[in-house]
Parts: sequence; structure tokens; C-alpha cells
Amino acid sequence: MTDAPPTVSEESVGTVVLAGAMNLAIAVAKAVAGLISGSSAMLSEAAHSLADTATEVFLYVALRRSGKPASRRHPLGYGREAYFWAFIAAAFTFIAGGGFSIGHGIQEMGSDHEPGDYVISYAVLAISFVLETISLIRGIRQTRDEARRWRTGMRRFLKLTPDTSLKAVVLEDSAALAGLVIAAAGLALTEITGSPVYDGAASVVIGLMLIGVAVTLAVANMSLLVGQTVPASLRKMIIGELEALPEVEGVRELVAVHLGPAEVLVAAKVDFVDSVTAGRVERAADAAEKRLRARYPSITYLFLDPTPGPAAKETGAASPD
Repeated sequence: MTDAPPTVSEESVGTVVLAGAMNLAIAVAKAVAGLISGSSAMLSEAAHSLADTATEVFLYVALRRSGKPASRRHPLGYGREAYFWAFIAAAFTFIAGGGFSIGHGIQEMGSDHEPGDYVISYAVLAISFVLETISLIRGIRQTRDEARRWRTGMRRFLKLTPDTSLKAVVLEDSAALAGLVIAAAGLALTEITGSPVYDGAASVVIGLMLIGVAVTLAVANMSLLVGQTVPASLRKMIIGELEALPEVEGVRELVAVHLGPAEVLVAAKVDFVDSVTAGRVERAADAAEKRLRARYPSITYLFLDPTPGPAAKETGAASPD
């Protein structure tokens, strides 16, 4: 329907594209300003924005490829491919962004060249701050809407969300704004004192901050790539929905893992009421699937295994076929 709300992936694609376009324009402007002024912090900021631009490209690929339909070779779909590309993006940020900034900053701290004209650099930093703020606002707005939908706080949602592209945009844009402030402070101190040490130190701090963001994102993506369970609150709600069925005695075991940014697989060992016939078990399983998918659209696969409870096992009774 035309009035249906966009899916998480569609909205995330828009957030990633906007962030990528902003970062590319900012990277070019920072590089020009850095070359004119000779500022190490500005060149580090250019590397920062370039790394962010490459990251957005990887995230775009991740979102597009993870949306491919399931195939015979990949019956559970391609959802986890998003985490592979997002992990590559984090590694690129670590090496290209953090490594360059720290190395260039250390080199600058040991140099003795005279500081250049920083007027252009200040102007570029001011414009970059505005553009990065626009990108961050979109990411925060999406985060707020999703957190509200799941009835949780924004910080907790960012920590637990399987949509690592959204997490990357918010963290990287936040780091970018902090980096702009640090770069401006380094420029100002170098201009006041005439010492390039402050400019170089700002570059090193920016690099360390980039490495921190990269490691955070890499750890999150690795956990999801291996197979991360859904939050405990969602597990509890799924169990509650299953046990609310009159044919169900209880849920003996439940596994719920993320298959992608908007895909969850649920498998459960369910103890059905002993008097329930095989036909009613089939109808109850179908009703459970429809009920769960209606409430949680991200549940794309649901497998229920009729399993006798402890009492039935002791008496030798079997679950219905």
C-alpha cells in the first residue's frame, strides 16, 4: 500500500545515502582546506570523512544484498550478509581513518613548519558541522521512532538493534561532530602558540576516537554474524504469545536469533495439552505463526516442535504426531 510505513531497511537506506553524500562533500572540502593551511588536524578530518564515505558505501551494499530473497543454496536468506559488509566497513574505518590520523598526527607533532592561514579551515569546519548535524538528526529521528515502537530508550535500542547500519551512522556522525570540535581546538591553539604540537595532538585524538568507534561496530557486527539472540524482553513476549494458546501447556525451550537487520528465526519445543488431537496441534501451530508474525513482522521463520513435558516423559506418554 502506498501509505504503508517504510520498513527498517528502506528507511536505513535513506539514512545511509544521506550520510554518504554529506561525508563525500565534507571530505573534499576538508582536504582542500588542509592542503591550503597545512593543518594535520584538517587532513585527518578529511581522512575521517573519506573513511565515513567508504563506510556508507559498504553499508549501502550490506542493506541491498541482505534484502535478496532466499534461494535453494541459502534457504534462510541473505540477511547476515549485512553484518559481513558492516564488519568490513568497521575494519576500513579502523585502518584508513584511525591509522592515517594517528600516524599523520605523530609526524606533525615532530615537525617545525610554520602554521598557515587557517581562515578557510575554520569556514570548512563550520559548514561541516552544519552538514554533519543534518545527517545525525535524521539518524537520531529514525532511532527515536524505532525505540518508541519497541517501547525502549534510544540508548538501549542502539545497543541492542540488529540494524547495524543505523548504529554506524549515529555513532560515526556523533564522532564526526566531536572530531570537528577537536580539530577546531587544535587549529586555534596552534595559531595562538605557533606550535604544530596542538594540531598534531588533535589529529591523534581524532584517530583514537575513530578506532574506538570502529572497534565498537566491529564487535557488534561479529556478534550478529555469529548468531546473536534477540533481547530477553522479546523472548519473553514470544513465549507469552505461545503459552497464551489454549492448546499449549508450556514452552520447554526457545531459540530466537537474528538472521538480518529485520529478520528473526524462532524455534521452540512446545508442550501441547495431552488431550489435544494432532489436527488441533496443526491448527494451533498455524495460529501461533500468524499471531506472532502479525505482532512481530520481523519473525520470518517459526518452527515448533511438539515436545512432551516432564510428567509425560516419566509416564512414557508421547506427544501427538
